[in-house]
Amino acid sequence: MNIGVASLFFVLALLGWYLSFTAARLDRLHHRVETSWATLDAALHRRVGIALEISTSGFLDPASSLLLAGAAHDAREATGDKRERLERELSDDLTSIYFEADDNVREMIRGAQERSALAHALHADAVRSVHAVREKTLVRLFRLAGHAPSPQYFEGEFPHASE
Repeated sequence: MNIGVASLFFVLALLGWYLSFTAARLDRLHHRVETSWATLDAALHRRVGIALEISTSGFLDPASSLLLAGAAHDAREATGDKRERLERELSDDLTSIYFEADDNVREMIRGAQERSALAHALHADAVRSVHAVREKTLVRLFRLAGHAPSPQYFEGEFPHASE
């Protein structure tokens, strides 16, 4: 076996290993996006539950309670881009009542906003990681992502209520 054939075999083996490693990494990253989305979705549903609890607790005046309950219900039922907009509106509503509320309600709002913000940051990081790998030339050339759709960012705003 001459050196040229051996070198070619080595390069092909190295390329095969790299492609296999990258495909496995991409699969793990897609799984990470799915789990981070599930975490974010759960945090948003918990936040909606807390908003509904606050709206029915009697801590707020009737008009604020009705507005908060409506925003929470709309956010819970929405999907896609509409959900992103309604979740931002719910964040604004929770932030607007934060300074008028007593300490117990403030703590509930702060906790819900912080959990949602953390879950959002983790999801955005996971999506960013997938996009970074999918943009590589060899990943696109060999179609290592298969038929998996490119993950999307969730454009929400989750300010800390104390800001």
